[in-house]
Amino acid sequence: MKILVTGGLGFIGSHTVVELQQEGFDVVIIDNLSKSTIDVLDKIASISNRKPDYHHIDLRDKIAVKTFFSSNAIDGVIHFAASKAVGESVQMPLEYYENNISSLVYVLQEMSANNVSNFIFSSSCTVYGQADELPITENAPIKPAESPYGNTKQIGEEIIKDGTKISDLKAIALRYFNPIGAHESAKIGELPIGVPQNLIPFVTQTAAGIREVLSIFGNDYPTPDGTAVRDYIHVVDLAKAHIVALKRLLTKQNKASFEVFNLGTGKGNSVLEVIQTFEKVSGKNLNYKFVDRRAGDITSAYADTTIANKELGWKAELSLEDALLSAWKWQLTLK
Repeated sequence: MKILVTGGLGFIGSHTVVELQQEGFDVVIIDNLSKSTIDVLDKIASISNRKPDYHHIDLRDKIAVKTFFSSNAIDGVIHFAASKAVGESVQMPLEYYENNISSLVYVLQEMSANNVSNFIFSSSCTVYGQADELPITENAPIKPAESPYGNTKQIGEEIIKDGTKISDLKAIALRYFNPIGAHESAKIGELPIGVPQNLIPFVTQTAAGIREVLSIFGNDYPTPDGTAVRDYIHVVDLAKAHIVALKRLLTKQNKASFEVFNLGTGKGNSVLEVIQTFEKVSGKNLNYKFVDRRAGDITSAYADTTIANKELGWKAELSLEDALLSAWKWQLTLK
């Protein structure tokens, strides 16, 4: 079966492509290289011994999307392509709405026109906002988003759900918590263009001497050590969940036309805990400082993964230590 992976040269996308190919799927990637580089294609091939088909397309180009679908037979779509930084989205809301929403709509329109029904959506725990109760279950209320990025994921899920009501579309939204780490080969990992928007690349770049100091956004949160708490999941565990979810749709095991699953470890770690764990596994001391809170950030979020564990038969296997060490090994290949 041939699976389209949009944003397939990005961080999570590239790891998912590797897992797909190792499971025997044919993969075609669409990526506009706005947040990735073309050499990732060869690195994927060197890991899985298969080079995916690749198309350089900007999904905001409706005609290009239409042309692609009309000339490629696809069995399912895993949709990663989106801008993804909370802080950046606060500064650039209109760009986030254009990129994340219009591209999703154009892909869904062409799936419908070409009778492609299986869709995995890259969603986010940001849809919950600051949850009333922890850990967060899939039944937690969807609150007003704390950032434009989070809002694009809320709106995206609503668009997909509405699409399933009037077509044969079958969709699963995977609500990620905080993906980190790198492939064990150290050939692919998180490679932000410019200044990192996420914690771990900033940690590894500071340890490598690329950044002088690591800024921690806020030390006055109502948490045990004052820093924000998140659920950090290894990107390889996350990638494997996409394969399980895709097979669920392909084998018609889904129980509704639109399903959602939390993907996390079920454990929250503070920013300071992450830094201390990184220092332990890497042997590096980090130079860090506290700065003001960042707009759009919430206090604490970690997953209740009971439903994903039961329905998908999936659970996170790799530890925070595993993830941080793999991220450091990846960073060392970039020097």
